Amino acid sequence: MLMKLLFEHRVDPPFTEEETAEFERLYAAALQHGGNVDYQSKFSKFRFIDYIVQTRKYVVHGSNYRTIKQFEMRKQTLFDGTVVNAVFASTDGLWSIFYAVFDRSKVTTNFRNACFKSMDRNRYYFFSLTRDTMDRDPWTTGIVYFIPGDRFEQVHKRRIHFDEWISNMPVSPQLMLVVDRRDFEPIRRISVHKPKEPMIKTWLLYKFRTRNGA
Repeated sequence: MLMKLLFEHRVDPPFTEEETAEFERLYAAALQHGGNVDYQSKFSKFRFIDYIVQTRKYVVHGSNYRTIKQFEMRKQTLFDGTVVNAVFASTDGLWSIFYAVFDRSKVTTNFRNACFKSMDRNRYYFFSLTRDTMDRDPWTTGIVYFIPGDRFEQVHKRRIHFDEWISNMPVSPQLMLVVDRRDFEPIRRISVHKPKEPMIKTWLLYKFRTRNGA
């Protein structure tokens, strides 16, 4: 209940027969064309990403860089503050699209976001930028890369967990999907926080700010 009160909440319906047929066709065509997905479909790209992740055991990584052939380990910080040297990925379509289309060269001070998942198919998100970042129109075209999931381990395994996956070795993507700001459906539900405000305040005010345009 607390998660629903604080964050954007989504429960995905099962994939329809029409979606399944379409996504299988797109996946097969991509494998025949070097992994590049020529996305011609009425269905949302995040649904395609989620389908391929769930049925083919990929993880995904969104990036502004459009020609990545191999991901190398980098020093990064997990959600709980632990510093690791690893490749990061997730299993969520919307979250991977955010990182693909959000131009981090436009960031001033900081940005805040999260994707939580539960064992019962519930997902919870929040996305928050500073006013200076928002005013710089920080959106671009990027790529969601699909990487074999057997190279990754899930960091958190609690009933409600942060959707972080890491690999301790270099990995190469097998599929690439071009995305832009139109594919990031929560783009109008991004809040604006003050640069130095405590994270807990950003969380507590997220729903209020997105509903009231604050």
